[in-house]
Amino acid sequence: MFGGLDGILTSFAVVTGAVGGGLSPQAILILGFSGAIAEGLAMGLGDALSARAEQEYVQRERQRELFEYDSYRKGEEAEMVELYVSRGMSREDAETVVALIAPHRSFFVDIMTQEELGLTLPEEDDNPWKDGAVTTASFVVFGSLPLLGYVAFPALFPRSSESALLAAAASVTLAALFLLGAIKSAFSPKAWYRAGAEMVAIGGVVALIAYWIGNFTNAYEEAHKGE
Repeated sequence: MFGGLDGILTSFAVVTGAVGGGLSPQAILILGFSGAIAEGLAMGLGDALSARAEQEYVQRERQRELFEYDSYRKGEEAEMVELYVSRGMSREDAETVVALIAPHRSFFVDIMTQEELGLTLPEEDDNPWKDGAVTTASFVVFGSLPLLGYVAFPALFPRSSESALLAAAASVTLAALFLLGAIKSAFSPKAWYRAGAEMVAIGGVVALIAYWIGNFTNAYEEAHKGE
């Protein structure tokens, strides 16, 4: 979901920025597709490497907790009691709970890792490389949507103007943004239509800023071309 949103917003910004800069439709397609693939790969690899590093850090901290449990179990039990007391449990109840779970080495250490250190243990089926591949695929697929107008529209209407191509790209992009925003509302308390409208607004702002930057850069170069 988030890879797709990043992909479509980034590509839409590239398209509108290139239009503002006066680039040809061919140049826009080259920039758009190469950027979607390159940035999708970079985003997916970045996600995979950061997730793997986080998993390694969590496992290293868990090993340290295991060592402390094996070396000084009473001290670890006392820490757990104090932790529960600090969160509002009576000392008597805290000692009872800790006494029940302390004999279970792996379970006790997992709780210490999460409660004391605030670390989330990875699930057994967590695969950073799979997640990174999904992010890359989402980025590339959705990042290609703003370019469909430049691919399909000229085939249907060979004499399409550049403004018509931009309008086609914008229509596809904003419709996809609304759909993604509506789907994203399933993971938030926002109403689907509000979440969709929010993503459309964000896409519009991003496109306007990119277009203005491209237009300003083009005008600046034209003004200083003879210098």
